[in-house]
Amino acid sequence: MELFAELSVLIVIATVVAVIMRLLRQPLIIGHILTGLIVGPIVLDLVHSVETLALLGEIGIAILLFTVGLHLNPQIIQRFGRVSLITGLGQVTFTSVVGYLVCLALGFDSLTSFYIAVALSFSSTIIIMKLIADKGDLDVLYAKIAIGFLLVQDLIAVMLLLGVPLFSSSNLSFSTVIVFLLSGVVLIAFVILASRFFISRANTFISESHEFLLLFAIAWGIGIAALFQFFGFSLESGALIAGIALASLPARHEISARLMPLRDFFIVMFFIFLGSQMQLGDISNLIPTAIGLSLLVLIGNPIILMIIMGLLGYRKKTSLQTGFTVAQISEFSLILVALALSLGHVEQSVLSLVTLVGLITIFGSTYLVMYSDQIYTMLAPALGMFERKGAHEPRLKRENYTVVLFGCNRIGYDFLESFVRMGERFLVVDHDPETIRALTEGGVAAEFGDAGDPDFLESIDLSKAELVISTIPDNETNHLIYKAAKAANPRSIVMVVAHRVADALAHYEEGIDYVILPHFLGGQHAAELVVKFKTDRTKYEALRGKHIQHLQLRIAIGHEHPRLPRRSL
Repeated sequence: MELFAELSVLIVIATVVAVIMRLLRQPLIIGHILTGLIVGPIVLDLVHSVETLALLGEIGIAILLFTVGLHLNPQIIQRFGRVSLITGLGQVTFTSVVGYLVCLALGFDSLTSFYIAVALSFSSTIIIMKLIADKGDLDVLYAKIAIGFLLVQDLIAVMLLLGVPLFSSSNLSFSTVIVFLLSGVVLIAFVILASRFFISRANTFISESHEFLLLFAIAWGIGIAALFQFFGFSLESGALIAGIALASLPARHEISARLMPLRDFFIVMFFIFLGSQMQLGDISNLIPTAIGLSLLVLIGNPIILMIIMGLLGYRKKTSLQTGFTVAQISEFSLILVALALSLGHVEQSVLSLVTLVGLITIFGSTYLVMYSDQIYTMLAPALGMFERKGAHEPRLKRENYTVVLFGCNRIGYDFLESFVRMGERFLVVDHDPETIRALTEGGVAAEFGDAGDPDFLESIDLSKAELVISTIPDNETNHLIYKAAKAANPRSIVMVVAHRVADALAHYEEGIDYVILPHFLGGQHAAELVVKFKTDRTKYEALRGKHIQHLQLRIAIGHEHPRLPRRSL
């Protein structure tokens, strides 16, 4: 079969399998690997241009890591929360240690055990962001924590990809390590300086033409990757550094958006290549080991993260939901082991094993994340061990509050200012220990607790509350708050937040007094401004200045406007 016809058949089969994955609501990465299995020697044996497919896959890896680097703005490190750093570093460390010991017990040598263990410790930012967005949980606490520590994992992966080629040296010594490190520093410095003093100044020229911007981005990303490979580093590390170097450019979002279709096409070839290299004998022999390692990821990783978050003071529901976000391995895991294979550090069977683990864990974790609320309801009685005993018991001394606010997020912050101006005695309830600590230090009456826990709601005296507001975008939680508030004081006014019209109407039918739909409310507010100010530029300028000050304050306290991620693998 000619190369063009071969690629055409691969794309058609990949599309058919992708349709099935969409119907099953599974990440497309599973479909791409299954496509590789179908077109490989196990089923149809259609892949004969192996070198071409491998080359297309390498281009896909380079573009994928380049776009990942574009979103790793060095300035964002300053905004890492303590929780993200501790959970990210802690989970990777503990999973790697446990995974290493398990692999040694299974008979793997030390180097192979190291690669498998590290591969098991990384979770997929792309898949988790997609699942959280589909579930509508981007504003929920567990999602914010997960996105933070996944970014920490990505940075750890960057350092690993830089360091792995060092171990391929046959005469490894102290001087070799020093030369390697110095070479890396010089290369990275060259790329950063080139982007800072040349590309940033030519940003306007580069951005004037969309076609030239795309061509420049491809040339920069693949060119730097090739440069790193020439000097003995991995092309993967070069592509990441190339992206990070451009992460501060104003045009980074447009570059990422324009590369997305190209990235998706080539990365499909990479995953198809992975699947096509798996042999029937490998799969049958590796299935028991793959299942065991998959259970370590699906069960062990969440438990490790729940223990860490419990020690940090988080409630069991937040810990469980966050734990489920690390119940799969990452595309970085596959890339890392593929790199190890190319360097001769591991055998093909190891890559097949990790690929099988990827299929199992990505499939399983999808349902864990999507149905985490229902799973929590079933497991709640047994999860008490993951909460720090006595750390968040309700205070014995309570005062009568006329206003109670559940959730001090972006919307809740505006309510706080209003309560102060009103002169009302108010209480803030939140399930983020960091938020409670900041509020308490600021002199605000604050209570740590999970509003989704009926027992906790009963412990709060709502009998004097005349106004109860929930900014928590969860229907079941808002239902519980409404029931608790009305049971304690039938005359209380209850306001909640919803993100869908159907949810808002359901809340009204239930009896809730007012439902906040943030996006609709924002449009109404802007329309009222137009009616009020008409075409008076002076008033708009004054409002603009106040708005800029308000936004700068929001940035200072870590608030960001919600943004849905683009659909991806």
